[in-house]
Amino acid sequence: MAKRAKLKPSWFVYIALCANDTFYTGITTDIKRRFQEHVSSRGARYTRSFKPIRLLWKEPHPERSSALKREAQIKSWSRPQKEAFIYGRAL
Repeated sequence: MAKRAKLKPSWFVYIALCANDTFYTGITTDIKRRFQEHVSSRGARYTRSFKPIRLLWKEPHPERSSALKREAQIKSWSRPQKEAFIYGRAL
């Protein structure tokens, strides 16, 4: 019997809307768990002060490195660029 290949976990890049009307961008292997960590003050330092209220967007990635690159790209965008991306509006 052939051994099954161990599947690598999928990574996700996500954007959450925070209580102060800002966007928080991060990466994780488990969206539900990570969002709960943010809400319960066990997440990132930023979300301890400004709790996320809603997940707005997520994108799967096969590897951590591609997720990190995408996260950095999104974090470099202006707010209008992020809004256009999230809500599908052309600039």
